[in-house]
Amino acid sequence: MLFAVSMTFIDQTIVSIAAPSITDQLGLSASGMQWVVNAYLLTLAAFFALGGRLSDIVGHRRVVVIGTLTFVVSSVLCGCVPAGDFAQTWLIVFRATQGIGAALMFPAALAVVIAVFPVEKRGRALALFFGISGALTAVGPLLGGWLTAWTWRAIFWVNVPVAVIALVLIAVARVPDQRRAEKLDLPGAALVAVGMGLCVLGLQQASAWGWSSAATWGCIVGGVAVLALFCRYELTVAEPLIKLQVFKDKAFAVDNLVLFFAMLAFVPLFFFVSVYAQVSLSASPNQAALFLLYFFIGFAIAAQWGGRILDKRGARPAIKIGTALGAVGFALWAGKLTDLSMHDQWPYAALAGAGIGFLLAPASTDAANRAIDASYGEVTGITQTVRNFAAAVGMAVFGTVLTHITTERVAETLAGRGVPDDAAREAGRSIAEAVSGHPDDKAPTGDGPVANIMRDSMDAIRMDFAEANQWVFYGMAIALAVAYLCALRHPGTRVTDDGAEAGDERTGRV
Repeated sequence: MLFAVSMTFIDQTIVSIAAPSITDQLGLSASGMQWVVNAYLLTLAAFFALGGRLSDIVGHRRVVVIGTLTFVVSSVLCGCVPAGDFAQTWLIVFRATQGIGAALMFPAALAVVIAVFPVEKRGRALALFFGISGALTAVGPLLGGWLTAWTWRAIFWVNVPVAVIALVLIAVARVPDQRRAEKLDLPGAALVAVGMGLCVLGLQQASAWGWSSAATWGCIVGGVAVLALFCRYELTVAEPLIKLQVFKDKAFAVDNLVLFFAMLAFVPLFFFVSVYAQVSLSASPNQAALFLLYFFIGFAIAAQWGGRILDKRGARPAIKIGTALGAVGFALWAGKLTDLSMHDQWPYAALAGAGIGFLLAPASTDAANRAIDASYGEVTGITQTVRNFAAAVGMAVFGTVLTHITTERVAETLAGRGVPDDAAREAGRSIAEAVSGHPDDKAPTGDGPVANIMRDSMDAIRMDFAEANQWVFYGMAIALAVAYLCALRHPGTRVTDDGAEAGDERTGRV
């Protein structure tokens, strides 16, 4: 299962590193390349719930195999994109089918791990699962930089040997394939896919379309309306896509709230740390990826501790420790960003990573343990949908904060050096959009007075960008603090092998 899901984690970050090479060789537009990246994330978020439910009905092993084959065939086709006018459409379509393959594969793979381990051993097993698979997200930029030096097409083809190994291991391991004789709720699947897709689309495109755009709010509000219709519809169906009654379990609801606020920081962190390292610390893409390893050292170590705590004492102690450590770690890390020293920041990066490591597996495992009728695929689909939706929200909100603060700070710096206010603000906006992944063709270039002052001001501008990132990291600390407040509401009950709830270890109450 780890070999299967490793591809999905690596592909969340690997394409961003190769984006400049892909754009140059295929002649893609900046917005077109953005869609190549977003198409994968969009379909991933839209189809997770369907993937989870499908794995319950068709069989976890079978859906893992179908998802793996869909993913690897799409990867090969992405790597074989022909040059010409059709290149952009080709890449976007097969990146989207990659996302569908990943959405089928991941909930089913997670459900397999949950199904084959008894409750008292799940914490440690899933700590290993999430620890390794989470760390693989950091491998994406490193692997992407190395493979792109040969050919950018290799970032897609590298999935082929990994998929072959995964399929061979699935066959050798004789993974059990339990199925449930139920119907698939196709109308519900369509509603949740459209609702999630519209919400994530609006959030992803907010930086390009603008928060004042009718298209942005039309997608977000329309998506929320469709999701509300989905919830209402699910309550009327005999065999729904998602049994909403599971949210009546207080512990399940708290687990998902903790995951939502924690993922606001966790997934967007990869982008913001990478850009900060390259802009403010003048690091190469590979050095930026190594910077992330500080975070993952803390993450990997704490993930194992969190799993042991879950097995012995339940989820509440682990998620309380994790959210508290994460809030403190991100806050201290934010305070160090303006030192402009990669090595001085490692203790705080590791502390922030430890916080996420402590809570990720316990919250996810505890939520899965509360599945109605052991419908593990369904609840893993729910938790993964929550995680990906939170990641989209985090990228949109924190990306807007970063762009706004960077624009203001750079404009102040240039205005203080004699650049007229309008030109200073335009230059600040151009820099902010460029480093945020949305290049502006109007960016000052050449040997004009504004361009010369900008070159002379780069040290100050690097500090401006570091200060803008401080606001983002403080925002991540606040998100973890809110997650801590949610964790305090966890009832502390545990699910035993017979499906009953064990009492709170401190009070003896259920």
